[in-house]
Amino acid sequence: MNNETTNEEINSKQEPMTEEKWAELIKAVHHNGIIALKMHFNEVEGQVLNMEAYGPVFVFHVKDESSNVYACGFFLRELIARFQSGNAPDVWMSSFFTDLMEIEGGKALPKPATSEDEAKAIIDNILVPQCIKAVREEFAPEQVHAGLAWNEEHGPVFEAGFPAITEGNNVCAIPLHLLLTHLQLNRDPAELLLQGLYGIREQHGIE
Repeated sequence: MNNETTNEEINSKQEPMTEEKWAELIKAVHHNGIIALKMHFNEVEGQVLNMEAYGPVFVFHVKDESSNVYACGFFLRELIARFQSGNAPDVWMSSFFTDLMEIEGGKALPKPATSEDEAKAIIDNILVPQCIKAVREEFAPEQVHAGLAWNEEHGPVFEAGFPAITEGNNVCAIPLHLLLTHLQLNRDPAELLLQGLYGIREQHGIE
């Protein structure tokens, strides 16, 4: 099954997605992911996890030349968007593994938290410091506000913004559970915040 079929599946708004079509779509995206990564790495395996909040998540395992295994996860929505765009999905997907391979000896997915206390410890000790450091370093020496906040609709969020921008939107906020999910898929959660902050700068015409 090729990209074209996948595109038709997504674009056919009028037809309800049957279980059979849904299974075909998942299979096609998984297959396309493997093919894209095999353009850059010899040994690639993939699995599909179903996450309650996000639906199907595709986890690919890539071996380097020393047989170390690196794992990274992708959301269905972002893979479909990338495959449809034709914007070098293989280069985009492989870039995550190239970054992970800077860590010698392989990198499996981190074990998910088994309790609220464990999740809180991961958020407080790993997630929040990592995000604060990343956004401050990216925009230094400019002052950046970064930290936890509460959103009426989404609950706990990580908020980052530019105090120097006094008119219009100067803050982006990402739900904490989404950032934590990125962390658990070996993705850099700070990327979401950086995208949001660059979007704010663009809105205000700041290079």
